[in-house]
Amino acid sequence: MTETYEFERSHEIFIDAAPGVVLDYVSNPNSWPEWIYASHHIESEDRPLKLGDTFRELWHTKSGEAELNWTVTEFQEARLWIGETHTPFTGTIIVRYDVESIEGRTKFTRTLINPARPKPVTEKIVQAIDTEAAESLENIKRNVENAA
Repeated sequence: MTETYEFERSHEIFIDAAPGVVLDYVSNPNSWPEWIYASHHIESEDRPLKLGDTFRELWHTKSGEAELNWTVTEFQEARLWIGETHTPFTGTIIVRYDVESIEGRTKFTRTLINPARPKPVTEKIVQAIDTEAAESLENIKRNVENAA
């Protein structure tokens, strides 16, 4: 049996908007190219997706373009959204979006999970993930707050 490596990384930001507004924005894949650099093409209904919904994403990688076919695996209104896909280079990818109201603001947490990567994550990859996540979260904050 081939050895695999589990990886999980979370990032959070506070946004001046209601939890449902934040979750509706991030759970509509059509918004992803607005805030995720690697995401450049989405084929999806233009609405927040719910449990069982599917969509297709084209993603920039250092070796070209990847096609990701996503399924929403969990959804709780104004609380939680989880999507899952699979790639040959990282195995299963799970993204989890949690929103929570704290003192009139929304704490948004984005968690990336690779339960069984074919290769371990290097420090360079972790730094790249952290950098992209910080930029993505700032983009979400700006876009949601400016729309309010």
